[in-house]
Amino acid sequence: MFRFLFFTSFFLVVSSCNHKEQTLLDIVDKNHPLLRQVFENSQKYELQIRYTQINRDTEGNPSFHTISFQEDSIQYFYPASTVKMPAAFLAYEKLNELNELYGLTLDENITIIHQASKPPQTAAFSDSTHSSLLPSLGHYIDKLFVVSDNDAYNRVYEFLGQDYLNDKLKSKNIFFNSRIVHRVGVSGFKTEDHKHTNEVEFLDAEKDAIISLKSQEAQKDHVVKLNSALKGKGYYDNTTDTVVMQPFDMSQKNFISLNDLEASLKRVIFPNSFVEEERYNLNPDQYNRIYKSMLNLPRDFNYLAQDTTYDYYDGYVKFFVFGDTEERIPDHIKILNKVGYAYGTLTDCAYIMDIQNNVEFFLSATLLVNENEIFNDGIYEYEEIGIPFLAELGRQIHFYEIEREREYEVDFDSKYEF
Repeated sequence: MFRFLFFTSFFLVVSSCNHKEQTLLDIVDKNHPLLRQVFENSQKYELQIRYTQINRDTEGNPSFHTISFQEDSIQYFYPASTVKMPAAFLAYEKLNELNELYGLTLDENITIIHQASKPPQTAAFSDSTHSSLLPSLGHYIDKLFVVSDNDAYNRVYEFLGQDYLNDKLKSKNIFFNSRIVHRVGVSGFKTEDHKHTNEVEFLDAEKDAIISLKSQEAQKDHVVKLNSALKGKGYYDNTTDTVVMQPFDMSQKNFISLNDLEASLKRVIFPNSFVEEERYNLNPDQYNRIYKSMLNLPRDFNYLAQDTTYDYYDGYVKFFVFGDTEERIPDHIKILNKVGYAYGTLTDCAYIMDIQNNVEFFLSATLLVNENEIFNDGIYEYEEIGIPFLAELGRQIHFYEIEREREYEVDFDSKYEF
């Protein structure tokens, strides 16, 4: 069992210290065949990378230095399941607000049920993957991180509501050109349908309602300015079972830039780097519960070990470093991250630490692998190009971090307890 001790150890000052100016291409092996293929065709692959070094002072206070490649906060890519990460963080904050408002003691283990009034809403009164067979926010959050479960995220989205989700993130100075406006893995519905979310109830041990939250209807459109939301040369239309030869319009879909993804994660890993108004309103136990959810691997859950539908190896949703191998992740390497993959776009945003080699860094990247330029046809080069590229990129940055000179090393023993 581990426990992160970020809260009492330091106040973080964010700054860029004196660093030798480098580009990402100075750091990675440009002659590696797969890296060369993608970097030399980076426009085709819509490649964006954000690598943030962490440097400590004598007191252990970190500062950040970011090196980017083609990063563009208004260049559209489909974020897929990466939207689940900030939603999960906010679920804990909303619990705290409900407790304060109504004098309750709700936590992530309390039973939560979802009613349904109209599609795409569906009801949820049980959870076969939980030992109690009852749903809870904590288990939903575990599932959305450990295997990127779509239904689990949708339940969190429905608990939060669209306006709360977006307005809260903007208030924390996170969402500059980003928005979360729909469920995932649910097709055939218009944007307006996702403005309506379910009635939600929390139940006590006798299954009596502690509190009922009415269904919500978003009052805002959460429009953001983006470039290139028209993708490819065609798309498969599920309703007509045909390929339509015109660009696929993603202008009404979710979007989170790499900068905003890292900013969201950074507020959880290093909350004291931000003024109180920009942090998630969580207590130390809740931060540690989130760390546990993000660090969990499929082998930590019996219901996944018994599921033969997928091969849930350690790197199943850990694309950087381990995405292309089924080997176990060594105990000394910890990856707190969220991946997304859909419509040929692969994205990962991660905080990676190697406690054996005193290494820690943030790494985020996205790329499109859709050779035929037809969207929604299920024909993408995830296994051939996308995941191996992200894995190799992660390995090379990790190796560089091990070799990188630091004035002061991070003392993991004083910051973490495993």
